[in-house]
Amino acid sequence: MTKKGKKSRSADELYDKSKNYAIKEAFELLKKIAYANFDETVDVVYNLGIDPTKADQMVRGSVVLPHGVGKSRKVVVFAKGDKAIEAKEAGADFVGDDDLVEKVQKEGWVDFDVAIATPDMMGQVGKLGKVLGPRGLMPNPKIGTVTFDISKAVKESKGGKVTYKTDKYGNIHAVLGKKSFDNEKLIDNFLAVYEGIMKAKPQSAKGKYIKNLVISTTMSSGVKVDVISVGLEVKERI
Repeated sequence: MTKKGKKSRSADELYDKSKNYAIKEAFELLKKIAYANFDETVDVVYNLGIDPTKADQMVRGSVVLPHGVGKSRKVVVFAKGDKAIEAKEAGADFVGDDDLVEKVQKEGWVDFDVAIATPDMMGQVGKLGKVLGPRGLMPNPKIGTVTFDISKAVKESKGGKVTYKTDKYGNIHAVLGKKSFDNEKLIDNFLAVYEGIMKAKPQSAKGKYIKNLVISTTMSSGVKVDVISVGLEVKERI
């Protein structure tokens, strides 16, 4: 078992790990216990009351964070002709068709954060499943990365679009931004993800949908968020 350092132990003493904190208090506390001397990424983990073994209870989707993720993302687009031109004009970092497919397939090249493809390219891009799939980079129409509206897809991806999908334990992990964001921006991003996940609730899911909700930074321990307080915050903002 890895022994915790002095800073980590000191941070853990500032709060009760078993307690569920109201949303605003949770983010204030997170800033206090985030001890690393770099601009850490802030994440959220949802534990959902679903059966991840059932296909009709898989929760996945995407949302554009109102304040972005705090870093520039490398976007690759598989397209040809006018759509390739559109991708370049929208700010895509890499654009190509068969040549780009070959580069990924033969070289295992994955130096990018988001992959987008036009529907007519998916016959070729589909061959890249073994390379892109395990890394969560495979274009998918359900999250808007297989589309002819290339300009919109590229701009959203560069501007802070995040995707989410339940893992085999029924958890969803999502990025909320950077530690340097003020708390209101982090909460805005948090609520955008929350609303997206609520809208994606499977009709077949029974019982409590959100069982646990935890926020953390790259190096910090997790802070539990009270789900009821989140719902109240949403109502206040409507």
